[in-house]
Amino acid sequence: MESVARSQSAGPGASASNDTTLIYRQSRWTRLTHWLWAISLFFMLLSGLQIFNARPQLYIGKQSGFDYNNTILAIGAENTNAGPRGYTEIFGHRFDTTGVLGWSGPAGQETSRAFPSWATIPSYYDLGTARVIHFFFAWILTTTLIVWLVASTVNGHLRRDLAPRLDDLKRLPQDIIDHAKLKFHHTREYNTLQKMAYGGVLFVLLPLMIITGLAMSPSMNSVLPFLNDLLGGRQTARTIHFTVMVLLVAFFVVHILMILAAGPINELRSIITGWYRTDPPAQDDKPVERSA
Repeated sequence: MESVARSQSAGPGASASNDTTLIYRQSRWTRLTHWLWAISLFFMLLSGLQIFNARPQLYIGKQSGFDYNNTILAIGAENTNAGPRGYTEIFGHRFDTTGVLGWSGPAGQETSRAFPSWATIPSYYDLGTARVIHFFFAWILTTTLIVWLVASTVNGHLRRDLAPRLDDLKRLPQDIIDHAKLKFHHTREYNTLQKMAYGGVLFVLLPLMIITGLAMSPSMNSVLPFLNDLLGGRQTARTIHFTVMVLLVAFFVVHILMILAAGPINELRSIITGWYRTDPPAQDDKPVERSA
């Protein structure tokens, strides 16, 4: 996988290769944080779906229950003439999702559960274990993100490599066209779409995930009493939390597709070893040989 940050200087042994297209792009710290985030988000996603199964509805507002008409998402099962059927209801529109959401399991052993057993940790219903796993990896992700943000600010990495410049914004239309045509340029620098995508994850989605997670914790009410009101209530915070999760999953899917399209061997080598193969220099960029 491509990292959300690249190394600022050549790594050990960088001069050992005479191949000018092979560069040391990802530092050890970049690779470590990348995999810590990936592992943490994986366990947080699957344990989070288990936690969601305990109350498979989302609301907008500070209250929830039968007396309120503020449900925007519900996943469940109902008895019909054809037997139990799973459903997903979004803003009052109901869809049959039997076999995946609401009602799933091996043939003859189906059960009523929002997300199927293969998509949750643990696979069986255990809210306590799911919460322990979820919070453990949440603190790993939060700590890693804070350290990365501080270090990247101090060493200038954010300003130098991730902040979109005016030239990047001018190239945005062409970058969109190139990606639509699956035409990729392998360079040391990130293109505009990468900077915007990584910036959106690092500075919007992950912080929002952490903030809404804190807002849902009753123990944080005494520490940050204003947080719930700022987010519109605990139920609204839970809905935002779930929405951010969906956006992160969408980012991951697009991220993997782009890696496969751009060259998975090169991308994986970069985030595992740090070495990345760039495009050969253009003919016009080659130095002109002068006669003696």
